[in-house]
Amino acid sequence: MDITAAITRGKGEPFEITTLQLDDLRPTEVRVKIVATGVCHTDAIIRDQVYPTPLPAVLGHEGAGVVEEVGSAVRSVKPGDKVVLGFNSCGACRQCLAGRPSYCVEMYDRNFAGTRPDGSTALRDGDTSVSSHFFGQSSFATHVNAAERSVVKVDDDAPLELLGPLGCGLMTGAGAIINSMAVRAGESVAIFGTGAVGSAATMAAAAIGATTIVAIDLVDSRLEAAREFGATHTINSGSEDLAARVEEITGGEGFRVALDTTGITAVTRQAADSVGINGRVGLVGAPTPGDEVSFEVGSSLMKGWSFRTIIEGDAVPQQFIPALVHLWRQGKFPIEKLTQTYPLASINQAFEDSKSGQTIKPIITF
Repeated sequence: MDITAAITRGKGEPFEITTLQLDDLRPTEVRVKIVATGVCHTDAIIRDQVYPTPLPAVLGHEGAGVVEEVGSAVRSVKPGDKVVLGFNSCGACRQCLAGRPSYCVEMYDRNFAGTRPDGSTALRDGDTSVSSHFFGQSSFATHVNAAERSVVKVDDDAPLELLGPLGCGLMTGAGAIINSMAVRAGESVAIFGTGAVGSAATMAAAAIGATTIVAIDLVDSRLEAAREFGATHTINSGSEDLAARVEEITGGEGFRVALDTTGITAVTRQAADSVGINGRVGLVGAPTPGDEVSFEVGSSLMKGWSFRTIIEGDAVPQQFIPALVHLWRQGKFPIEKLTQTYPLASINQAFEDSKSGQTIKPIITF
């Protein structure tokens, strides 16, 4: 069938709106009519080939829509169901079976390779193959043949125009706090970077009862917004003395948890330096492959602190996305404060506004 999609033809080139051909469903796939899809930093770094997905490609990995058709082996959803689309995984490796699908041994192939596991692509531009199945979906398109493992059913009254970002960015931020770092009520939390992932982390920390939540960024408007999301303190690390402010806010004890959402190695080091005894440091940003961080391990040895990298907030999407919808219904995860919608024709503007910080989480609507 013919579909309309935003295609990425070459490294760093603007997205182009065009007509492509979508092939027939495979037995384990679900055809979804996309209602809306989030714009994520990961889409930008793939467009710019920081991580290599074959081009031309249709990107997009925070889709939300309505099921139109299901493959013969699909059992989790049916036509007419509302769904949010998340990342893909094999479902059979040791990590998947242990409830850690974001560390699936086939994570790269099933999310970044641009093909199905058998090497086929669902999209064509005339005689030219186009990379598909980005995160099992490629949702910068009116319709997708999504992998069933990427599909999460949500309530019939769920606002699809709002919920797509739960499939990656917002799930990552919230999951990093709730799942990965296991933040407990009463703990202090520092969140470095107040974009979509950092904002979701701030909301999650407030929802579970962290008492001191410090948002750290260079953009004052984002820091002001962070207070609306639950931050108790803010620090502009470009104009304030970060170490002095950390000492002031924590009474010299350092934070219990520090989360770096920027992927900038110098910031990761700052996050590590900000925690106290038995502090926990997490990284959810996307550094360039080969980047390294230098940690002080002499004096800090006595702190017994820990560091870990985090993928997709250690979430099982089919369990965690409905939980986030529940928090949204309770008013504890106010996604609507982060988002601004753009028509598909304005997708390049959406990416520019995300990069500049004008919009925290752009959503493309169809």
